[in-house]
Amino acid sequence: MSNSRNDYDPKAYNPEFKMAYLAPKHWGVWLGLFLGMPIALLPNKVRASIAQFAARKLAKKQKGPVQKARINLGLCFPEKTEAEREQIIEKCLATAGTFLLGFPAISLRSKKWLERHSKITGLEHLKKLQEEGQSAILLVPHSWAIDIPAILLASRGLPVSAMANSQKNPLTDWLMHKQRVQYGGRVYDRSGGIKPFIKSVKDGYLGYYLPDQDHGPEQSVFVDFFATEKATLPGLGKLAKVSKAKIVPTFASYNVETGQYEIEIKPPMADFTGDEHEDARAMNIVVEEFVTPKPEQYMWILKLLKTRRDGNDPYVGY
Repeated sequence: MSNSRNDYDPKAYNPEFKMAYLAPKHWGVWLGLFLGMPIALLPNKVRASIAQFAARKLAKKQKGPVQKARINLGLCFPEKTEAEREQIIEKCLATAGTFLLGFPAISLRSKKWLERHSKITGLEHLKKLQEEGQSAILLVPHSWAIDIPAILLASRGLPVSAMANSQKNPLTDWLMHKQRVQYGGRVYDRSGGIKPFIKSVKDGYLGYYLPDQDHGPEQSVFVDFFATEKATLPGLGKLAKVSKAKIVPTFASYNVETGQYEIEIKPPMADFTGDEHEDARAMNIVVEEFVTPKPEQYMWILKLLKTRRDGNDPYVGY
């Protein structure tokens, strides 16, 4: 696609700035933003030191997101000792903190800065599909740097089309959206259905599909996920078929040591069988293969395993 393309789609989610965002009830968000911007411009080592200090404190909590991570890791890695899982939690929090403290820099810095601080392996797989005129949907697990591939690829003229839920805070929602599409691309609200997303993929946009969200028992099938099982969306094979797209596994990491965004793109997945359980399991295998060597990159704080076959929510009370 050329840089002259028009990314506007009336069916896409296009929030606009409102004067109401300057009201006192939003001053906390603005204050956090203005305090965060100079921190984002600090050297990576300084941000990493701040994040590691905070991670050591936060990792001791027995409630909230940290406890959710503890529950997830216990179910997914029962073979690991408690000390090993606690080490993953602390490293995960340090990775998240270092990344998030620097996240505003993606908008504050230039496109050249983003290039210098990014590394992509496997880009040839996307280029080959593009040369063949083949549509593609990126399968992107929930790592801390999940937004980076979309922003980076759009900066290279490969805009992404994604589906997302709007944030509860409209100002935060507007700010996040502006950053996600700063170099182009489209975001569709899930409430609008999947048809506009499919059309955008057929039109040449790279689809952005998140494989590890829990959408409840009615929309899911139970398949293996690490050492447990997970309520997993079964429709990826059907989505690939109707959009005539190849599914390309993609994972984004943040290297705390170097301050680099590292994007790994694997060859397209084999054609799906049409069996919901087999296709869902193939999707979970992608997540496992990405996360196993670097578990600290994954958002273990999410309610990944909320829907259980026995109906019991493991996060109740936390």
